[in-house]
Amino acid sequence: MEAEGSSQASAAASESQATSERIKLNVGGKLFETTLSTIRSAGPDSLLFVLSNRPANDPNPVFIDRDPEIFSVLLSLLRTNQIPSAARRFSTQELADEAAFYGIDSHFRSAAAPPPFSGIDASIVKSISPASEGLPSTFAVADNGAVWIAHGGQISSYDWSLAHTGTLRTHLDEIDSICRVWTEIAAVGSESDAGLHFYDFSSSRHVGSVHWTDPSDPRIFKARVNAITASETSVFASFDCPHRENIVLEIDKERIQIVSQLGRQSGNQAKHMVPSKLTFVPATGVLVGTAITSGAFGYSGYIRIWDPRSGDVVWETNEPGAGRSSRFGDSFADVDVDAEGLSIFKLCSKSGDLGMADMRRLGDDPWVYLEEKNPSMVNYGGEVNNLLMHCCWGQVFVGRGGSLEVWSRVQAHGGSIEAVSDYRQSLQFKNLNAEKQNIQLEVTRGGRTIKLSIFDIVVGDVVPLKIGDQVPADGVLITGHSLAIDESSMTGESKIVQKDHKAPFLMSGCKVADGVGTMLVTGVGINTEWGLLMASISEDNGEETPLQVRLNGVATFVGIVGLTVAVSVLAVLLGRYFSGNTKDVDGQVQFVAGKTSISDAVDGVIKLFTIAVTIVVVAVPEGLPLAVTLTLAFSMRKMMADKALVRRLSACETMGSATTICSDKTGTLTLNQMTVVEAYAGRKKQDPPDDSSKLHPEVLSLINEGIAQNTTGNVFVPKDGGEAEISGSPTEKAILSWAVKLGMNFDLTRSNSTVLHVFPFNSEKKRGGVALKMGVSGVHIHWKGAAEIVLGACTQYLDSNGQLQSIEKDKVFFTEAIEDMAVQSLRCVAIAYRPYELDKVPSKQEDLDKWSLPEQELILLAIVGIKDPCRPGVKEAVRLCSQAGVKVRMVTGDNLNTAKAIALECGILSSKEEAVEPNIIEGKTFRELSEIEREQVAKKITVMGRSSPNDKLLLVQALRKLGEVVAVTGDGTNDAPALHEADIGLSMGIQGTEVAKESSDIIILDDNFASVVKVVRWGRSVYANIQKFIQFQLTVNVAALVINVVAAVSAGEVPLNAVQLLWVNLIMDTLGALALATEPPTDSLMRRSPVGRRFVLLHLDLISAFYHVSRLNFTPCALPRFFRESLITNVMWRNLVIQAVYQVTILLILNFGWQSINLGDDQDSKSHSLQVKNTLIFNTFVLCQIFNEFNARKIDQMNVFKGVTKNRLFMGIVGMTFVLQILIIEFLGKFTSTVRLDWKLWLFSLGIGIISWKTNSSSENTMVTDLKEAYQTTQEVSYYCCCATTIDTRENWLVIGGGKKKSKIYI
Repeated sequence: MEAEGSSQASAAASESQATSERIKLNVGGKLFETTLSTIRSAGPDSLLFVLSNRPANDPNPVFIDRDPEIFSVLLSLLRTNQIPSAARRFSTQELADEAAFYGIDSHFRSAAAPPPFSGIDASIVKSISPASEGLPSTFAVADNGAVWIAHGGQISSYDWSLAHTGTLRTHLDEIDSICRVWTEIAAVGSESDAGLHFYDFSSSRHVGSVHWTDPSDPRIFKARVNAITASETSVFASFDCPHRENIVLEIDKERIQIVSQLGRQSGNQAKHMVPSKLTFVPATGVLVGTAITSGAFGYSGYIRIWDPRSGDVVWETNEPGAGRSSRFGDSFADVDVDAEGLSIFKLCSKSGDLGMADMRRLGDDPWVYLEEKNPSMVNYGGEVNNLLMHCCWGQVFVGRGGSLEVWSRVQAHGGSIEAVSDYRQSLQFKNLNAEKQNIQLEVTRGGRTIKLSIFDIVVGDVVPLKIGDQVPADGVLITGHSLAIDESSMTGESKIVQKDHKAPFLMSGCKVADGVGTMLVTGVGINTEWGLLMASISEDNGEETPLQVRLNGVATFVGIVGLTVAVSVLAVLLGRYFSGNTKDVDGQVQFVAGKTSISDAVDGVIKLFTIAVTIVVVAVPEGLPLAVTLTLAFSMRKMMADKALVRRLSACETMGSATTICSDKTGTLTLNQMTVVEAYAGRKKQDPPDDSSKLHPEVLSLINEGIAQNTTGNVFVPKDGGEAEISGSPTEKAILSWAVKLGMNFDLTRSNSTVLHVFPFNSEKKRGGVALKMGVSGVHIHWKGAAEIVLGACTQYLDSNGQLQSIEKDKVFFTEAIEDMAVQSLRCVAIAYRPYELDKVPSKQEDLDKWSLPEQELILLAIVGIKDPCRPGVKEAVRLCSQAGVKVRMVTGDNLNTAKAIALECGILSSKEEAVEPNIIEGKTFRELSEIEREQVAKKITVMGRSSPNDKLLLVQALRKLGEVVAVTGDGTNDAPALHEADIGLSMGIQGTEVAKESSDIIILDDNFASVVKVVRWGRSVYANIQKFIQFQLTVNVAALVINVVAAVSAGEVPLNAVQLLWVNLIMDTLGALALATEPPTDSLMRRSPVGRRFVLLHLDLISAFYHVSRLNFTPCALPRFFRESLITNVMWRNLVIQAVYQVTILLILNFGWQSINLGDDQDSKSHSLQVKNTLIFNTFVLCQIFNEFNARKIDQMNVFKGVTKNRLFMGIVGMTFVLQILIIEFLGKFTSTVRLDWKLWLFSLGIGIISWKTNSSSENTMVTDLKEAYQTTQEVSYYCCCATTIDTRENWLVIGGGKKKSKIYI
């Protein structure tokens, strides 16, 4: 009995607590009803938090005399952490003022902050123009984004939102330097007035001055300030006197008194000038000063670093002169320091290059340069503008030629500086966020309660927890009351987890959603779940991508062949030369033993050696890395338009090699928006479910009333007529959205009745209810919950005519409707009500709080089926993946029935017959298998339900061991290990956590699976473009090598000299890579099988077996699993060989049969005729390469011109190459050893090049064609290729066959 009484008391207490969870606020005459948790999210220092702590038994709304419309915006901000679209009709200042009144200005500031600034992607957010006289002369920026701008003798202040907050008038005529010393204290200096002056913005008054004086030297007077900076305790300012003597003074911030002097100097030379910029570096405690001047002979100056503690100079450079730079004479035009990044930047005056030095490794020549062919600064003579270059928030700003260049996150790399776009969160609030993370909390240690930082907690501390706290470390619960933890940051699941003695374990980083408790710390730092997670994703396996593996093989092979050929040619040429078989154009022997001088012999050998080296240069495919980089960069840029942000460049091509995609369900395959898809009302199925015309007005009114009042959600309709904003749990949002589509006016419906009592939704009873007072005497009690529970409490229902009917005879109909929806994995919710007499409702508040709502004899209004529908286009995307040979697997935490339904809808499962183990499997079942069993089962898994992040990791590991190239999607922090382990990690840009994004290779910005397929398409384009470039390059290699080798061996000379070969090399490598790397993807790419990781060879017996396919049980889709082409396919070899044979044949005929062709002038001298011949060979060879670029565009198609006009870059490069070739032949003959050709020879060269178009054939490799035809005649269908397979681990043979016939395939 005691236990029963205790249970009832607990239930009553819970009910009372839930009732008091809601609060009414009367703002400016408009009634708002919200939850305590929402307004308490404003923080303990806010007005709302104070108002929420009113007595629980006070039924009257709290009145606040403020603007209700702005309050509605701020309430929405508290719920969603975002400013709603309704805020657009108010100015930022209005919203900021109201937010400050309620004490939630920090929330508003965070939500209203400008978008992240990322250098190269920068755009102007706002321009500031001070209203008073004077142009802006200097400015100071605070860590929180506030700005002080000096103009004339005034300082204008702007807050974090760049709104003007005040103007301070100083006694100075012009302010040339300013520094923020304290939050409201500015230190200012002027080059026209003496002294350093301090002004207080809060009181608008002058609070002190500092002047440089020296009693022993009367010349030291009226010293002006040139630069100011500040540390935590001191202000540093550079002073100079009229006679140029200068000094840097350290001033105590508290007392405004000079405490030390640094670097007093005469000022009579450039290296002794007053510093025009000062920067204090907190990380090292040093002071960096720079001075620059310019005159008739250019720029000069110094960079000097002092240690204020000792007063010594620790590093110095002067330019020009004894400066620490390898670029003598290219002195800096301006210098600035990135104190946070510990880097010094300089702008070179002659070259215009940007240089960087790492302050941690300063030496004799610490500079590395970004060579971008920028305009030089030599024309900027006169006084140097100290804002020409400025480092701020990780960016480098360079004012040049009337424009502002923004270099984002400049990094040293490989002896140069790369300017890269930083797409991370803006660094503007970095310091603010660091302070925000340094949480102070009370702990019990050694029996004493002490306050310390979250970073100082140790194992054994006892930490109290309350609502809103962050769990500071891993631990176990000691005591607790209704403690609920939000573990979404770790698990990715939004469900709140209750903690008690049965589930006492707490993970660091999680938030306390409800209740109070005390925990014992058991793990900190790396020993927490969070720490272990971070450690697991920080390891780099360093694996090469599939394309890199193939490219390494091709590059090595071509390089070895080229080197061998070059050595052979050199040996032959040297042998012919020293044996006297090499003659000049006049027939004279070039080397005669004992007669030829040593210098002539050396010249001859060097000439031959140059030819050999040139052959090596042409042969070695140094253009491959350039082609890869170009096509990856081009694809990365284009993928941004397809909602994919590439974080790791090589992931572009790896995605093209993917053989399987393990995708999440919620938010990726589905919309993550619960929606009512089926509805029953009045014993009829509503089709469509939101058609209000089929509902009786009385039924519709009761449904709207029950939904509007019996909910914890909210509907906000903007006054400008925009789309309604609906908030609440996913189920609540779905039902509210359905009601809005039916025509419900949320605010009007709620105002028509008064809430008497609320029974919040209970997970045990699976329903929630509300009692409403209707008019004078009427009461409606509405219930909503699990359909089978609510239906069991109903005795009647309203039919389509609004008439009451007994439910007994139709209960079977409603039960079957619920079962049908359950089979479709719909979440079924029933809505019911009952009228009630007002006099039966308790009149006293104490009795009303204990009153239990009547839950029997209900009248059924409607039954709705809710689900998270598939995203539009997902089914087509899955079909494209299947067609491309990429298997899509769903890995979800939902139950198997829901996962199966979505998989069938998306096309991941083609039929219900496939929905059996092991095609669909639970994570627990897969987890319990041995490693060998997991590898056997992993290949067959299509859907995995009830999976944990560790299950996803195990699946990825098993698939990779089987040779699959695996892509994985994830959004939660706990998905990070799987994202890191996979070949390609794809994180979600909207739902994904920062940890998931950091662990991924590509971020899908719209969380849509269709975007994943677009990434696959672009990845395959990378691979295809590399193949095009390789075919083009190898054709040039083979032709150039063969013609030079044959000519060298037979005639002792080569028709293509070093300069000509280098021009061919330029066409082949740089221009060819640029032209072919930017080819856009085609639809045919998604009809190919994936390349995969392994290259598989076919045994001849298997090829024979393919021709007798009736003996094998293969399907057309089985071939790509075993027959994967190499990087250089048979079609490419065919094109390459035919093109090379054609070019070599033509060139050899021209070389040895020139006289018989006789296209030149008969009266030409022998030497001129030889030059014409060599020029014609060179010209023909180059034109063949130009036309061969068209062939390379379409490797396996006859129509090589299809879509060529869409690629303007390709057309431009081809046209430019042709024009340059004309210029080389006609005007640069002396440089390239060529002569001019007449129009007949030009037409001849052009004709030879045009004919090369016809050398490619569209027919495919005979074997492959026969195999395809054989597959099409297959009668028996088997998904996994064969009726009998055997693996021989000793020989690595996979035996495939049926009956007595067996064939071998090896990997």
